[in-house]
Amino acid sequence: MRKVRDYDAELKALESRAKAIKARRIEQLGQLVTATGADALDMETLAGVLLDAVASKDAEAKEAWRAKGAAFFQRRGRKGSRTAGGNSDGGNAQPGADPASGSGAAS
Repeated sequence: MRKVRDYDAELKALESRAKAIKARRIEQLGQLVTATGADALDMETLAGVLLDAVASKDAEAKEAWRAKGAAFFQRRGRKGSRTAGGNSDGGNAQPGADPASGSGAAS
């Protein structure tokens, strides 16, 4: 006899997992802002820099930001051993984080 699947329970478990992943990502992005020193900027400036980075079509600037972000995480890896979570999700956030440190006139 086949076991009856409880789709409602499975759906709730998936929703709970998705919510936990989203919360962890938001927390990591906040930690990234703090670690880069971008928390010293006012919210409007930080948002403007991130919007410019997202809208930028300049591939060279984006690659420079990516390289700078990778170097940032490598330095942090040597100072402390908290790089496990930063390498997987940090790749998406690096281009937005680097312009906040001062090199954001790409668009």
